[in-house]
Amino acid sequence: MSPVARKITYAVAFETLGILMGALVLRLFSGAPAEQTLALSVIGAAIALIWSYMFNSAFESWEARQTVRGRSFLRRAAHALLFEGGLTVILLPLTAWFLAVGLATALAYEIGLILFYLGYAWVFTWAFDRLFGLPASAC
Repeated sequence: MSPVARKITYAVAFETLGILMGALVLRLFSGAPAEQTLALSVIGAAIALIWSYMFNSAFESWEARQTVRGRSFLRRAAHALLFEGGLTVILLPLTAWFLAVGLATALAYEIGLILFYLGYAWVFTWAFDRLFGLPASAC
């Protein structure tokens, strides 16, 4: 599989399965109707995609101005925490409004979803690599 086809296949499969599973997890947490959690999952994924583009553009602009090159563990951790923290701030009021819950309850749902997606991303990437082989960059 070409690198471009691999990236597209990965992204489409990851997001499609992630939306469905995220909706199920949110439904289990909140008890909200499936169509409501599915709609929120789709909206959240669209917002995450836009936020990812904006955040990574800003992060890479900042990174280009740094004298120390490369991505150390600390820089990667800062990237992940800032990305997830920003996404949580963006999604928190939407989640509270959409599910008609308070901010504290919405925050609990968001934390649960973050923990779910951390595990999901690891398992999905592992399974994807087993099915399609490692990318050229990892060989």
